[in-house]
Amino acid sequence: MSDTIDEDLYQRTLALLEPGEIELVGAVVHTDLESQEDLEMQELTVGINEVIAEHAGKGDSWIYAGNDDTAFSSNQFQGLSVEGDEFVWECQQLLRQGTFDLVFYYEATADHDAIIDGLESLDRVERVTPVP
Repeated sequence: MSDTIDEDLYQRTLALLEPGEIELVGAVVHTDLESQEDLEMQELTVGINEVIAEHAGKGDSWIYAGNDDTAFSSNQFQGLSVEGDEFVWECQQLLRQGTFDLVFYYEATADHDAIIDGLESLDRVERVTPVP
């Protein structure tokens, strides 16, 4: 992947974290998953959900795909707490130069460093870019 594409994706991710109701941080998870590896993508998303939920301080979470929700686009997912459906994380799955990059963002109160370390240890993850 070229540095220009990485920089573009990083800048787009920064834009998603612009101040809103809650302060957010994030991570770009670069994978070796190709477009036809849908099952593997789902498995990795479940693994990432577990890492973020563990360090977000909101208990267990479940994944909302929002396929029937007009507020969501395709390949957009959200982690919600089991108790109360509280926001834990949101992500976009982007196919870039033949492999998937996953852009996750979550509340800045989460243990960002522990999340990054956990994400880097997952199978099929090439590298993780913390944002910011």
